[in-house]
Amino acid sequence: MHTSIEISTDYITLGQFVKLCNILESGGMVKAFLQEQGVLVNGEMEHRRGRKLYHHDVVEIEGAGSFIVEKKD
Repeated sequence: MHTSIEISTDYITLGQFVKLCNILESGGMVKAFLQEQGVLVNGEMEHRRGRKLYHHDVVEIEGAGSFIVEKKD
């Protein structure tokens, strides 16, 4: 099961999303984490923190879980 993370905009960048999930404390930590480890976005490895995530995109972060982007109406 995925943990829902709600956004109020059309999209969110991967770096902002990881920070919003409260997994890492700072933007610098997010940047280093994505460069070194990366995450799975819709089943594909991603290292770019600027990657845009949209409604229903699934982000899997090793050791933290699986998250789905939900847009607030």
